[in-house]
Amino acid sequence: MTRTANPARRGAGLTGAVWTVLAWLAGLLFFLPVLWMVLTGFKREVDAASNPPSWFFTPVLDGYRQVFDRDLMPYLLNSLMASVISTLLVLVLATPAAYALSIRPVARWRDVLFFFISTKMLPVVAALLPVYLLVQNLGMLDNVWTLIVLYTAMNLPIAVWMMRSFLLEVPTALIEAAAMDGASLPVTIRRILLPIVAPGLAATALICFIFSWNEFFLAVNLTATRAGTSPIFLVGFITSEGLFLARLCAAATIVSLPVVLAGWIAQKQLVRGLSMGAVK
Repeated sequence: MTRTANPARRGAGLTGAVWTVLAWLAGLLFFLPVLWMVLTGFKREVDAASNPPSWFFTPVLDGYRQVFDRDLMPYLLNSLMASVISTLLVLVLATPAAYALSIRPVARWRDVLFFFISTKMLPVVAALLPVYLLVQNLGMLDNVWTLIVLYTAMNLPIAVWMMRSFLLEVPTALIEAAAMDGASLPVTIRRILLPIVAPGLAATALICFIFSWNEFFLAVNLTATRAGTSPIFLVGFITSEGLFLARLCAAATIVSLPVVLAGWIAQKQLVRGLSMGAVK
C-alpha cells in the first residue's frame, strides 16, 4: 500500500506545484500594468512617450513635482471625505437591513432582495439627467455632500447582499439565547452579531470604499472646482496639447496609495470576510 500511496502523493504534490506556479503567473500578469504605471511616473515625458517603450531610463521626480504643484490635496481630501462618510453610512444602513433579510426575514424578502439588486441594473447615464436636475434645483451642484448621498445609494444594494450572506453564517441559537436573556435588538446587533461578522463588515467596507474612491461619472458631471475628486484631477493631464503620460502615471500612483494602504491594513479581515461560508 505504501508503494501505491507514494505515486499518488507525488502526483498531488506536482499538481499543487503547477497550480501554485499558475497562480503566481496570473498574479504577476495582473500586477504588470500597475508596475508599469509606477515606473512610468519616474520617467521624463520624452521617455514615457517613446515608441517602442524604453525599458532603461534615469529615474527623475519631475512628474511628482508637477503633480504637487497643481494642488492635489483638495481633490484627495474631497475623495477621502466622500468615500469614508458614504462607506460609514452604507454600513449603518446595510447591517439592520441585512438582519431583516436573513436572521429575521421580512415578508416577501426575495422580492426585496431583487429590488435592491435591480437598482444596479440601470445604467448610471440613464439616471444622470433627472439626478442632475434634482441636484441643480436643490442648489447642491459642486458639493461633496451630493456625492456622499449618491455614493451611499450606489453602494447600499451591494452592501446589503454581502452583509446578508455574512449574517446567514451566524448561528440562530446565539440570537435566541440573547433574546431569552432580555437583550434588545440594538444590543444583540452590537454585542453579538457585529463581533462575529467583523471580517465580513471589513470586506464590505473596503469594497464600498474602493467603489466610491474610483467613481468618476457622477463626479465629473456634478462637480466643478470645489468638490472635484481625485479621478477628476487625473483627467486634467489629458489636454488638447497632448497626453502628459509621465505626470498622469505619477498622479495615478499617488491617488492609488490610499486604496492600497487600506487594503493592506485590512487584508486579514478581508480574506476572512470573503471566505466566510466557503467551508461548511
